[in-house]
Amino acid sequence: MAKNNEKKPIKITETILRDAHQSLIATRMTTEQMLPIIDKMDQVGYHAVECWGGATFDASLRFLKEDPWERLRKLKAGFKNTKLQMLFRGQNILGYNHYADDVVEYFVQKSIANGIDIIRIFDCLNDIRNLETAVKAANKENGHAQIALSYTLGDAYTLDYWKDIAKKIEDLGAKSLCIKDMAGLLTPYEATELVTALKQSVDIPIDLHTHYTSGVAAMTYMKAVEAGCDIIDTAMSPFALGTSQPATEVMVETFRGTPYDTGLDQNLLAEIAEYFRPMREEALQSGLMNTKVLGVNIKTLMYQVPGGMLSNLVSQLKEMGQEDKYEEVLEEVPRVRKDFGEPPLVTPSSQIVGTQAVLNVVAGERYKMVTKESKKLLSGEFGQTVKPFNPEVQKKCIGDAKPITCRPADLIEPQLAQLEKEMAQWKEQDEDVLSYALFPQVATDFFKYREAQKTKVDATLADKENQVYPV
Repeated sequence: MAKNNEKKPIKITETILRDAHQSLIATRMTTEQMLPIIDKMDQVGYHAVECWGGATFDASLRFLKEDPWERLRKLKAGFKNTKLQMLFRGQNILGYNHYADDVVEYFVQKSIANGIDIIRIFDCLNDIRNLETAVKAANKENGHAQIALSYTLGDAYTLDYWKDIAKKIEDLGAKSLCIKDMAGLLTPYEATELVTALKQSVDIPIDLHTHYTSGVAAMTYMKAVEAGCDIIDTAMSPFALGTSQPATEVMVETFRGTPYDTGLDQNLLAEIAEYFRPMREEALQSGLMNTKVLGVNIKTLMYQVPGGMLSNLVSQLKEMGQEDKYEEVLEEVPRVRKDFGEPPLVTPSSQIVGTQAVLNVVAGERYKMVTKESKKLLSGEFGQTVKPFNPEVQKKCIGDAKPITCRPADLIEPQLAQLEKEMAQWKEQDEDVLSYALFPQVATDFFKYREAQKTKVDATLADKENQVYPV
């Protein structure tokens, strides 16, 4: 804990423009809703504003019919004093499969060129090899590469494991380190231990990111800050708590007058909260914000299942008419996770483990039905897990296929030139090829929509030019 005379203001990364609305309203906040408040947010003095990456890219193209690159440029134009941050899934970029190094490098280059300052890079298995290309690319472009550890629990995840992996991350060239606690599993006193251990292991700043799902997040932040954590991720109160982050204003007030005082202005924060409040009310009325995600679910600690994964399991069972199997599936999740090498449960490993658990229960026999993604994971296509796979399960699922032991991306030929060729007819900006690389069908649908909108505008202008006005 900082001594009374030793000032160590805690820095705040604001998540309302990315993770908060991704967690609570399925990433449906539009650019138009964000822009009017940017000027005020820019005056706060945040360490950074997380506003891009994660699911925002897919949701913008698929549901909002917006160009994510255009959003980023508009946000950059508005945030003149504040760093912009994005979430990046290592070799998966923002998609669900591994991409070739040339695509990863180009995506990092274009993200930084369009306005990103800090790239938070993580891998769902904590396989360092899957982070190398993105970190090198970020450093080459003079961006800030922050590597996130996907935090989880299990026999293998000892303090020595975290210290060792943190040191490797620092050696890789990361400028800061994030403890990414996607399921709200880190409890207050464990946070004290973990942050203290990491501070002994590395010299780079430590950021803590967690979710309120299990109800302990604000207390966890407090203990982490006292142990030396440098940055915490929070969300403005209208989009805080539940499966989102602790509220920014609450954490600012908690540390007021202490050596960790953020110095942020509560009056300014209140104005910003006031702006977002009607959006919350509207989302609650329309059902876009489900009250189920706003409560505390202690089962996340029992089964280590992130909030988003819980709702996925419910909807999968509902579609099959097997909702009564919910408890059985929750009990099966840790068993599948153990068979699969005990990976952290974060996209895409959470979806893979969750879906397989559903199939195991519904089929009445374990691994009778196996998803394509489960086979990929057990074949080493996502990288190396912290523990070995259950050999019997691996054999049952992939037969005699020889698993990959190298870095998976080493087996992927360069892809950019081919992608450029495939989507040439739609290209209006260099970045379009990257949208297409990640989501070929969704991006193509968006390009068609964009062209149709242009044709509409051109026709309207032509009509106006052809109108005859009386002299």
